[in-house]
Amino acid sequence: MKITSVKSYSVADRSENGRSYFIVRVDTDAGHYGLGEVGIKNWGRAISEAVDHLSELLLGADPWETERLWQEMFRSGFFPADKVYCSAISAIDIALWDIKGKSVDLPVYKLLGGPVRKKVICYPHTQGRTIEELVSNCKRVVDNGWKFVRWGQPETGGLFESEGVSILEPTKSMRIAVEQMAAVRNAVGPDIQICLDVHTRLDTAHVVQMCKDLEEFKPFFIEDPIRSENTGSYKNLRRQVNLPLAVGEQWASKWSFREVIEEDLIDYARIDLCIVGGITEAIKITHWAETHYIDIVPHNPLGPVSAAACVSLCMASSNVGVQEMPTQPGTFSTNLFPNQIQWEDGFSWCPDVPGLGVDINMDEVEKSYIDPRSWPPRLRREDGAITNW
Repeated sequence: MKITSVKSYSVADRSENGRSYFIVRVDTDAGHYGLGEVGIKNWGRAISEAVDHLSELLLGADPWETERLWQEMFRSGFFPADKVYCSAISAIDIALWDIKGKSVDLPVYKLLGGPVRKKVICYPHTQGRTIEELVSNCKRVVDNGWKFVRWGQPETGGLFESEGVSILEPTKSMRIAVEQMAAVRNAVGPDIQICLDVHTRLDTAHVVQMCKDLEEFKPFFIEDPIRSENTGSYKNLRRQVNLPLAVGEQWASKWSFREVIEEDLIDYARIDLCIVGGITEAIKITHWAETHYIDIVPHNPLGPVSAAACVSLCMASSNVGVQEMPTQPGTFSTNLFPNQIQWEDGFSWCPDVPGLGVDINMDEVEKSYIDPRSWPPRLRREDGAITNW
């Protein structure tokens, strides 16, 4: 079995307000094909070129040689792959694992060692523009069976008309976040787990004070409390914060995780399989984290392919905290992805079918193409200075 083509597809589900996906499909001469998903859609055009470039190393190769191909893609340019290339490598690698499963009629999670659990606990996204709306959204998902709620660090103002960006003033945002968590905890009770995603929007001093104010509400974790470029900064944060920290969604490759794992600076590893280097690299980080009693919380803000890859890893891993699952699988974009993984009462699992358990409708893909480049919403402070989105 040999790889015959590697192609990327940037598509939008026009029936659902433009929900977009960046998919890589790898085909073989045996008729098996695999799907992967790219983690950084906003750099789509560059990643699309990277996929085409990497395909030169893959055509004619055996898709079962995932470790060798990963090393070839990551190291063949002499300079190690950056986030753009790692996002391309990730999608390709996930697709190769999908092919491997299909070629031997086994689900991917069985190739990863087999299931250590029957299903994976998940959390949804429950954002709200006001505290009342947030509480309502949290109560709704709890009523639907979810055991977790999660939202992001709140914005604090409207739009700069001249720039079209929102305002987030740290001290105001900190106060609102505390008010939000107090209201949600009161509404959902003590048994529902709460996750707050700071989304790298605050500085260390702001995070430290906010976390102290949040301790009484016992959140499950605080996610990405500071910017991700300097992993050593977590030494300072760890000394001052008494809440569990979930970190890592912006990191590409195992080396970015080295310091925080080896020095026990985090509680949950937010591995993004679609950025970090795919399943091949995520397995290594997961087992490495296990030796430090760090659970994984795979980052999954994307689509059905990403969800299936994450849940496959979680089903075969002993150290799992919770799986991000923004929307219930099987309830969205079924025109593009008619077969998706399973969900019930806050848990997801991969069906016992070959590969990842996700299929794609290529006829819909051809009709749904979008330009693979975009910018996310942007945030400013009240003085006009940029803060992370």
